[in-house]
Amino acid sequence: MTDARRPAKKAPMREVLAQAAFQLFLERGFEQTTVDDIVARAGVGRRSFFRYFPSKEDAVFPDHERCLADMTAFLDRAGDADPVDAVSDAARLVLRMYSADPEFSVQRYRLTREVPGLRTYELSVVRRYEQTMAGYLRGRYGESGDGALRAEVIAASVVAAHNNGLRTWLRSGGEGDAEAAVDHALAMVHRVWGSGTEGGPAAPSADGDVVVMVASKGAPMWRVVQQIESAIGQD
Repeated sequence: MTDARRPAKKAPMREVLAQAAFQLFLERGFEQTTVDDIVARAGVGRRSFFRYFPSKEDAVFPDHERCLADMTAFLDRAGDADPVDAVSDAARLVLRMYSADPEFSVQRYRLTREVPGLRTYELSVVRRYEQTMAGYLRGRYGESGDGALRAEVIAASVVAAHNNGLRTWLRSGGEGDAEAAVDHALAMVHRVWGSGTEGGPAAPSADGDVVVMVASKGAPMWRVVQQIESAIGQD
């Protein structure tokens, strides 16, 4: 029998600090909130904050380190799965992290749009996801020549497709089916780069069109991603 008098389990300190920080960012603004403000709200000392977060920016994204670790472990277990399927499923781990708490995710998205420093930080986080996927793909396609190029382009394509669907959902205020939006975008990546496309893009499927993009080998990755996002946005 449960003892009703037993005190409720305290939330982990990392979570307490993240919640205190985010509440203050919404109330006062990111730039106007100091670490001293955050620890005062949480009822702890400065040392406790820096034990969990190197900076204020890290407190806005407290869940990404865990998600990155989950993605790395997931890809380590992928074995001989279709490589594009594997990295697409890995990207869906990020989606589920966001969709688990729509209100927080939408508020964070809006805050990030307002604070250039947070946008820069977010891009660095996204790059780490992309590098994790590319590292897995290089292990499947090879570390040199077109194998490495293929790994980088597919990883960038998956990230661009995932982010297109996710941001569509976030801009809507968390309304609708986030998973359906991301699945739709990732399906385009798979049609182009999935099984049977070792030599190039796949043939069009019966249920949709395939967008084929040609880029020079020396094209910067940001240009490749920009073209992919533009194509997906027009779909």
